[in-house]
Amino acid sequence: MNKLILGLIGTLGILILMVVFISAPISPVAYAPSPPLELSGVLTANKLLQKAELLALGEIDGPEEVAVDSQGRVYGGTQDGKIMVLTSDGKLDVFAETYGRPLGMQFDKNENLIVCDADKGLLSNNPQGKITVLAASADNLPFKLTDALDIASDGTIYFTDASSKYGHSEHLYDLLESKPYGRLLSYHPDNGQIKVLLSELYFANGVALSQEEDFLLVNETYRYRIVRYWLRGPQAGTQDIFIDNLPGFPDNISSNGQGTFWLALFTVRNNVLDTLHAFPFLKTQMSKLPKALWPKPQPYGLVLALNEQGQITQSLHEPTGQHLKEITSAREHDGYLYLGSLHNDRIGKYKLP
Repeated sequence: MNKLILGLIGTLGILILMVVFISAPISPVAYAPSPPLELSGVLTANKLLQKAELLALGEIDGPEEVAVDSQGRVYGGTQDGKIMVLTSDGKLDVFAETYGRPLGMQFDKNENLIVCDADKGLLSNNPQGKITVLAASADNLPFKLTDALDIASDGTIYFTDASSKYGHSEHLYDLLESKPYGRLLSYHPDNGQIKVLLSELYFANGVALSQEEDFLLVNETYRYRIVRYWLRGPQAGTQDIFIDNLPGFPDNISSNGQGTFWLALFTVRNNVLDTLHAFPFLKTQMSKLPKALWPKPQPYGLVLALNEQGQITQSLHEPTGQHLKEITSAREHDGYLYLGSLHNDRIGKYKLP
């Protein structure tokens, strides 16, 4: 017992020394989040996602985003830098290896799999899995966390660099620092031109084009909101808030091409974290601690459907987090929603009514 007490005292002493003497990896600012939307009405909790089929259960490690090709094969990137493909007979194979961290992915009209790799940049994988780097920097600023994309009918790729300061293994520092390091960009395949459309975004994450491709949505994960960037019309080149005060952390977003956006939320809001944002000193001290001591995300699965006016029309929940949790992408294909997760070991396949 005495050894146990001495061990606990020693551990506490080390933590105190860390907080007092170790320099902080962040320089945070105060931020006061608005109260989240209540889980009532269309947001009332349900168990619909518990009906989802689980693909590649226990065989795939962290398929953050999911893409489906013309033959119905399902693709997802893994923690160890592989892009896996699940065939119609349930066989899981390695399609390509980026040696980074593949995140967002989507097929272009030539069946090339375009991938946002957090470490490597914007990549193109041809049908044989050969990789070409399309972009790794813009305006002399290297990408630090290439995250998500959508592809327009003319082939233009819209994508995000979530943070120009922190890589994917440090993204929680970006959360605590509360500064806008994210960018929304475009890549034109005809000439390789890269444009920065928006900068100073708060962790620029998922990207989705509207049905008419007159505007583009980009998620600001750590501000619990979605920004709209106008591509055409009298407001072209300007931005506004599409929806704010979301009940969780918006990750990827996709369009079904018929006026519905599917929004994946990593988890629901954390009251402790929301309160902590008002105190930069406390955030500084917390950043010095091992991440195992940080507030943990609540195991929860949540996907929202939004119309093009920014209204929530449906919510799909898995409140226990046992079947599906930490959902980071939701993509509609042939009557199903395919659900990815940054950390989970499965792909969800939910049949739409």
